[in-house]
Amino acid sequence: MTPQAELSIAEARRLAVAGQLLDGRGPGTVTEVVRALGSVQVDPVATVARAERMVLFSRLGPYDVAELTGALERGDLFEYWAHVVPTTDYGIHRESMRRYPRGDLTRARYVREWLAANAAFRRYVLRELRRRGPLLSRDLEDRATVQWRTGGWNDGKALGRMLDILWFRGDTAIAGREGNERVWDLAERRLPRDEPRWRPVEVARAVVEGGLRRIGVARRGEYGRQLDGVPPGADAAFRALVREEVAVPVRVAGLDGEWWAHRDLLGGEPGVARTVVLSPFDRLVYNRDRARELFGFDYRLEMYVTPAEREYGYYVLPILHGTELVGRVDPVLDRTTGVLRVNGLWAERGAPGDAGAPVRAAIDELARWVGATSVELPRRLPRAWARALRSG
Repeated sequence: MTPQAELSIAEARRLAVAGQLLDGRGPGTVTEVVRALGSVQVDPVATVARAERMVLFSRLGPYDVAELTGALERGDLFEYWAHVVPTTDYGIHRESMRRYPRGDLTRARYVREWLAANAAFRRYVLRELRRRGPLLSRDLEDRATVQWRTGGWNDGKALGRMLDILWFRGDTAIAGREGNERVWDLAERRLPRDEPRWRPVEVARAVVEGGLRRIGVARRGEYGRQLDGVPPGADAAFRALVREEVAVPVRVAGLDGEWWAHRDLLGGEPGVARTVVLSPFDRLVYNRDRARELFGFDYRLEMYVTPAEREYGYYVLPILHGTELVGRVDPVLDRTTGVLRVNGLWAERGAPGDAGAPVRAAIDELARWVGATSVELPRRLPRAWARALRSG
């Protein structure tokens, strides 16, 4: 299809940043941000703060984490498949729950067979949750007839796998947390299961259009997925968006392929340039190939490799400055001393020299939000930023 607009790399980056609510024009509450983003990934690693909290901080600034906890407790939001999602999208996730385990691959067949072999165990877990819930996993017994054996780190952890599988199926729900431990309850007490099911065409339309709006600008295969994969009817939904001129074909200068943008973003005004620290699980950088191609930012999360293999650090955070990814920082919060210790800070090649002061302000804002009383910088700093960083 003939492109209707020619975008520079800078303009394409602006759309990507705007779609992710990182341009200073996003909504003002936790629930509104999650609704607009569709989902926020949960991860318990907290060298500074948990991933879901960091993603919200990057959009809202120093918000009160109790607002997130309250939204989950009230049922405005819920956890599903390691993401915080809005309850208004329950109709979308309900379809993932109904078809789990999806497909006929080895893993899906194993889950079905394992559940069948452990039918009495499943009934026991649901019965105990109904009678005594909400419960922690340690409040339940492992009564598996057949242990979980797939050759992974969950081998022998049948109770944990049963709780997860019942969660994926929509039988159970996370009612809260005690530290990092999940508190389990029956889904019927936590989710609006009495609501009418969404029609497949409605699910596909919501997923594809929402995905395009949130990604800003992308090739067709880079958006339009549910947490368990592409929804049935996704191609038909995309064709309808093209006919209605909601999905607009564009060309991105210097990049191959056919790109698409949501018409509402194409017509939008530039937002406010902000400098923020991002979570490694932030959707702006989650697709590492896309981050490299669109932003020239070569990034990986190095906590999964040995110290000898790390180029930067264990849990390094990208730095967004306006519409550019200009650097990365390796901070660790020492909760005993109240110091945010920056183990390393790097500027990308070509990063603007005047970004030093905004980068220091972003680190200071992060420190205040997590309760640090001081920031400790490393001895080696990017030369162009060093003075501004040290004078913060």
